[in-house]
Amino acid sequence: MVPLLPSGRWGPTTPARGLLGACEGVLEDELRGLLARDDDYRTAGKPVCDYEDRQAREELIDALARDAHALLLALDGRELSTAVEQAAVLLATVVGQDLDEGVDGVFRIARRVAKDRVISTDDPDARHGRKISACGFDGYEGHVAADPDSELITATTVTAGNVGDGQAVEALLAEELAEPDAGDPPEDEPLAGPEEPLAVYGDSAYGAGSVLDTLEQGDAEIMCKVQAPNAPAGRYAKDAFGIDLAAGTVTCPAGRRAELRPIKNGHIAHFGQACQACPLAARCTSATDGRSIHVGLYEQQLTRARARQTHPARKPEYTATRPRIERKISHLMRRRHGGRRARVHTKVNADFALLAAAVTLVRLATLNITHHAGGWAVSTA
Repeated sequence: MVPLLPSGRWGPTTPARGLLGACEGVLEDELRGLLARDDDYRTAGKPVCDYEDRQAREELIDALARDAHALLLALDGRELSTAVEQAAVLLATVVGQDLDEGVDGVFRIARRVAKDRVISTDDPDARHGRKISACGFDGYEGHVAADPDSELITATTVTAGNVGDGQAVEALLAEELAEPDAGDPPEDEPLAGPEEPLAVYGDSAYGAGSVLDTLEQGDAEIMCKVQAPNAPAGRYAKDAFGIDLAAGTVTCPAGRRAELRPIKNGHIAHFGQACQACPLAARCTSATDGRSIHVGLYEQQLTRARARQTHPARKPEYTATRPRIERKISHLMRRRHGGRRARVHTKVNADFALLAAAVTLVRLATLNITHHAGGWAVSTA
């Protein structure tokens, strides 16, 4: 994953200005007649205000919110053009996520962070992201698939900054995971020999159950790192329990059994009172109502993956391959390419693909591969 920073900025009047700019003729005149502030919302930048004065700031926020609500109320239920509708949705989203109405009827900045918060009205697809817990960014994530042997980039995609890495797998491996066409090959086409299975390497971000399920359905050899289950204070982790999905039961280390009950995202087993007199309770849970085991929708896929990665040959192969991919990401981030900043915030995907193409061409030159009339080949000159 590569953090990509957007180039768009916005001020507090931008959503309303965008809505008014999308309207024409009679509708625009009607909406402008509803504005209560002494501002025609035509000029970019911050509205005039003494920003050092807290009361002045609060009055400005409340006035902006009331103008926004007046505009949205006037458009409610009307048949609108696509441009006006999109601008109205954006205005409603920004006002709804960033402002709260107090008991006194005054609108103030919300003391919270909205889920999937829109952070730029110029670039509404950008989101808050986090590379690690101590390092955040605003914008997008660029995802790369590469062949570890040749170190050539095979696919790229871009997602919002708050999207998990694993959700990009299907887009990156769309061609490799596609089902082959049914039917016999043409008569003039020779029969191909058996193909090697697709091997997919990735760190723990790609070890989620949904990703494992996608790769298993594509008959891929999964070399993604899967985190081992853990429990606080060194207590028994989930893998110490016997989970029998066929029987619908979970057996604890002390031999006690609990039934699995369906919940929204899988099943759960409550041991409850059975933990009260258990001699292993101190090593298992500190909950007063006993230990609970949650079994997710992809528990079987995770269990199989954890079993596979215990093979003695697995770790050396993984550690020998991953640095090649990390090196390719570092090539994308070279200062000469400007890989951490999108040049055109409305075409981030194409911009990142162009960057990857440039890096791939450099790699082809390193491998001494050139393009001839018959295609790509190793140069003998």
